[in-house]
Parts: sequence; C-alpha cells; structure tokens
Amino acid sequence: MNLFTRRRSVALRAAAVAGVMAVAVASGGLAAHAAGAPTAVPPSSSRPFDAAGPSAEAGEAAATGKDWLHTQGNQIVDENGDKVWLTGTNWFGFNATERVFHGLWSGNITGITRSMADRGINIVRVPVSTQLLLEWKNGQAAVPSGVNTYANPELKDLTTLQVFDYWLALCEQYGIKVLLDVHSAEADNSGHIHPVWWKGALTGEQFYAAWEWVTARYKDNDTVVAMDVKNEPHGKQTESPRAKWDGSTDQDNFKYACETAGRRILAINPKVLVLCEGIEIYPRAGKSWSSQAEGDYHFNWWGGNLRGVRDHPVDLGTGNSQLVYSPHDYGPLVFQQPWFKGDWNRTTLERDVWDPNWLYLHKENTAPLLIGEWGGFLDDGPNQKWMTALRDLIAENRIHQTFWCLNPNSGDTGGLLLNDWTTWDEAKYALLKPALWQSGGKFVGLDHQVKLGGAGSTTGISLADLYGGGTPGGDTRAPTVPAALTSPARTSTSVSLSWTAATDDVGVTGYDVYRGTARIGTSTTPSYTDMGLTPGTAYTYTVRARDAAGNTSAASVPLQVSTADETGGGTLLSQGRNAWASSTEAGNNPDRAVDGDTSTRWGSTFQDNQWINVDLGASRTLSRVVLDWEAAYARGYRVQVSNDPNFSTWTDLYATTTGDGGTDTLTVNGTGRYVRVLGQTRATPYGISLYEFRVYGS
Repeated sequence: MNLFTRRRSVALRAAAVAGVMAVAVASGGLAAHAAGAPTAVPPSSSRPFDAAGPSAEAGEAAATGKDWLHTQGNQIVDENGDKVWLTGTNWFGFNATERVFHGLWSGNITGITRSMADRGINIVRVPVSTQLLLEWKNGQAAVPSGVNTYANPELKDLTTLQVFDYWLALCEQYGIKVLLDVHSAEADNSGHIHPVWWKGALTGEQFYAAWEWVTARYKDNDTVVAMDVKNEPHGKQTESPRAKWDGSTDQDNFKYACETAGRRILAINPKVLVLCEGIEIYPRAGKSWSSQAEGDYHFNWWGGNLRGVRDHPVDLGTGNSQLVYSPHDYGPLVFQQPWFKGDWNRTTLERDVWDPNWLYLHKENTAPLLIGEWGGFLDDGPNQKWMTALRDLIAENRIHQTFWCLNPNSGDTGGLLLNDWTTWDEAKYALLKPALWQSGGKFVGLDHQVKLGGAGSTTGISLADLYGGGTPGGDTRAPTVPAALTSPARTSTSVSLSWTAATDDVGVTGYDVYRGTARIGTSTTPSYTDMGLTPGTAYTYTVRARDAAGNTSAASVPLQVSTADETGGGTLLSQGRNAWASSTEAGNNPDRAVDGDTSTRWGSTFQDNQWINVDLGASRTLSRVVLDWEAAYARGYRVQVSNDPNFSTWTDLYATTTGDGGTDTLTVNGTGRYVRVLGQTRATPYGISLYEFRVYGS
C-alpha cells in the first residue's frame, strides 16, 4: 500500500517572479512597477538600520544575551530553569533556487517580520540548504534577484548572507528567535523530495561541515537558538537511497547522522538546541530493515516516524540536555492516509498515529517535542477537522511547534499571509492563535529583555515580564484546586462537567481534564464536555488548573458518573466477557476488543478469514452490535450468533461485502450465547482489527 507520496510545491510563482525581479534589479523602477511592486518606500522610522543595510558581520556580532535554552524531561526551559513554549511558523525561500526569503519580491522584510512578532510568533523556522551554507562559507554569497528594492530599500545591494544577517538583527529588535533547518542538500525549490542528507557531489561530510560553519558563525548570537539537523529524511523499503533508524553507523542511518551532526554542533555551541526529525518507515516487531515487504513496516509522514527512538534513542553524550525530537504531521488534503478513512476523530488520531509515532516521547517524559511542520488549507471539512484536532493537542500539552507556513505560495497548504505578502489570512490565523504562547491577553516571547513585538509593544511581553525580572524559578506558585466538580448533564455517549473556578497569583490560563489517569482535554472556562463515550458505562473524572508558567495544582476531588443507556438499544452484554480469536498480531489480544477501552484493540495476522468470538455467559436475546474498526478493517464480514458449544453451527445476524471501516452500528435480531465477527476479506494489506466489539440485548 502506497501510504505517502507527498510533493510540496514550495514556490508556485517563485521562478516567474524571480525572473521579473532580476529585470527590476537590472533596469530600475519601471520593471519594478510592472511587476506590481508598491510605489511607496517605507518610512525611515520603520527601518531600524541605514538603507544600505548592516555590515556582513551584523548578525554574527549581535544578541549576546542570556536567552539560551535547554531541556528538562519533556520541557524546554531557559537558563533560570523556567519553562518556555516555542510557538512559531516557517518562512521558506533561502532553501530554494532564489536563496532568499520568498515574498521579498513584493513584501517588505521589516513589515513582515514585525507583523509576525505582533501576532505572537516567537520563533521562526528558516529552511536553508547545505549548498547555500557552503556557498556562504566559501565567500560565494551573491546579491539575490528575488528582492524588490522598491519594497525593500534597506536590502539594496546586499548579498543573500547579508540579507539573512539583516533579518537576524530585525528578529533581535522584535524579540523573535530563530530555528535553522537544513531543508535539502541542494538549493532547489523541490530539494526536500530527495530522501537523504547527501546528494551527488554534496557528501555527508560536507553536510556536517556546513553545520559546523553556520554554528561557529552564530555561536555567540542567542537569536539563533536551535538547529534542525535535516528536514524530512524518508524513503520506502524498496527505494534507494532511503533513511533508516537503527543502532548502526551506516551511511543511511539517520539516527547516527543526527548524533554525528548534533555532537559536532554542540562541540562549537553547547547551548544551542539540536532537533532530530523522524523518518518515514520503521520495521514492525520481529522484522528487519532487510525486508522489502510493505507489510513488515509501520508507515508515517516524511519525518514523522519516531518509533525507533524507543529502541535506539539519539545519544548526544554530554549534550543530551539540548536534544529535541521534531516530527511533522499533515492532513488529508496533503495525502489521504489510511487513518483518514472511515469515522476518524482526534481520539483515533492520537491513539493510532500520534501516540505510537511520536507523542509517546512527550507522555513518557522522554524528551521535548517540537512539531516542525503542520498546517494546511481551511476546507470546512476533513482537513480543518485534522488541523483543529492537532491544534488542540498542541495547546493542551504545550507542545512546541512551528506552523507550515507563512508563505502563501506553498502549493498544498497555503500560508498565513495572502498573496500580497502583507494581508493575513484571518481565518487561518484564528485557528492557529490558541497554539501561540499567551498570558494575560498578551503573547509571550522567548527573549528576557525584549518584548515580543519590540520596545513599546502593546501585544507582547518578555520572559522577564512573565517571570518577574528573570529571578531563578520565576512563578512557581500553582493555582488553587478546582472545587465542586459535578456533572450537570449526560447522554448515552457524553458527560458534561462543571466546577468552581481556581485562582492564581498571576492568573489561571486553563484547566486540564482527566478521565481516569489520561488527560482527555483542556478548557479555558470551568466546564467541559467529554464525548464519544460508551453507553451505560461508569467514568471517573478529575480537573487540574494551570497557569501561564505551566504550574498545575493538585487534582480536584474525583467525580464518578455513568453515561445513560441508549433508548431501545438494550444492555451492553459483551464488556469484560471472555473473548478469543483465530489469531493475534503484536500482542493485540482479543480481550482488548471487549474491555471498554477505546485506546486498545484486537488485531489479527495479515490474512483473510480471521474471526473474533465473545462468550456472553448465557443465551441472550440480541438487539444491536457495534463494531469500532481500526484502520485495518474488514471489507467483507459477517456477524454471527450460536448456542453450539462446539462452534460448528452459526446463524448470520448481518453480512456485507462493502464495509468502509469507522464505526458500524448494526440492528440485529437473534438469540445465542456466542457472537462472532468473521472478517472474510481485508480492506488493507494488514489484518483486521477492532477497537471495540460491543453486543447489546437482554
């Protein structure tokens, strides 16, 4: 099954505009006006430097403060040990053939940068290429053709490296931090499609040398706080080359490449964060990298598969406190992955995709996560549903993230800016905004001295503003415990909760809601509704309050509440009963399909004609069967009943050859002690798998 062939068109109009800008630079204003550039030069008050621009060393010498970051468990903290939250976006172009930010053919670099800070972007991920870094290293930086000097008079005659240094100084002025990302080997608009970190004449050693050079150049500049070693290493089991993840020192082992690059980076600047992305595939239990069978691998997005960390964690030696893992994740408009078929939601995404591939690293307190790319078009449909689900996960868990992307010319996602490179897509920004760090109605930056948005900002604050002058420990007082937790309403599949608001010396920013020991959601108000529950089932809830510094209080007094039975649906007969099956795959035993836990499942071997049986304990009259399928569902299946203790005689309650996964709620009429689901034909190359197999009756 071909799970992923994403092709991001990073610059639908870049080549054409670059050509126009080349003419503009060569022949002056007439060509620039013909290209639709603004006629007005930005006022000098909006430009912090002389129009000729800073010196070539401006970025190198700037920002020698105390804004370096490191990790503690799954948190990123500053030098005082105070928790921070990196929430930003991507601005690409330096990685492409233009070798400079896209959009400078019409937008002003100062205006764009300030607008990001004013709207809460506290870090920007900047894709570059190994080829570009080596050109800079060798003194080969050229004046870019893709800059309209009518829109950007401050960039006139600057080389690509000088433009980058000029922008770093702007970031320092506006309180923005920078994450560098080697996006591709070659400076190419589609360079990210190449699966590995070497290509042709660009060797692995040059890749490491490029990282060493750029680290040394900015080692005293705490505006550049993080390095993403390589964007989206990938490749399938039959492709060559392809990236793998194991304990070897093989050239194609990205775990080893990330360790090597990371150690060489940290030998120069031990205070910078090192980000390691995932890969695309990882062998299933008992399988090896030598297999070319598709069914022997787990698949995910390019850069999104970090399953290998459990067996082979990245080892940066004494620099492990600088390690951050960085998965990527996208929605169905980028590619229709199997998990987007059938009846999917945030619960299934977290359970089936995010948890096993990367979220476990956060939940098990292994290391911080920074989701380096996520985003897409708002379609009022599946893609927006996915974006909202991931946004909520990010906000509730304070997972670090850089949204893809600022650029409107990203072909399969669009951007935060519209095509004029000035106007923001307000609907998309509104979706992103809850995942930006905020406190007291203002955005929080990562600089201790400079407010996010710069001096005099009315929308942002600095870390010193938040933590009281940078005193070690900062705000360490947790909010009070939420009181009087109660359930004012319930249905067969939902429970509404409310409680008395907590208080805090700085301010409560939200509440974490737990079902049992699992955090299931968050709320900014003292109420929450838990949905998608099982009828006639008891659940236990607690609530914790959270402040802007990430402090949580003790949990509330537990509340136990049961969902209502469904009218006419009968009593749930199968939960907790004895279940057995024709086969079991990877420890997903049949009893997991009748345990009432939608995070566990039964899975069969990769064959047709697999079945699962449940013993109801006595002959019962049946009225309804609910099948909650995993992504590996049955296309053709039968639901059968029997009273035969030898299991040789079965009566069909339901049969189909056109199953489509998701949740099947079947009205049935029959009597018997044993109920069976017989999966006759699979819909995927995998086996068949059920999260829950529920039988109702009397």
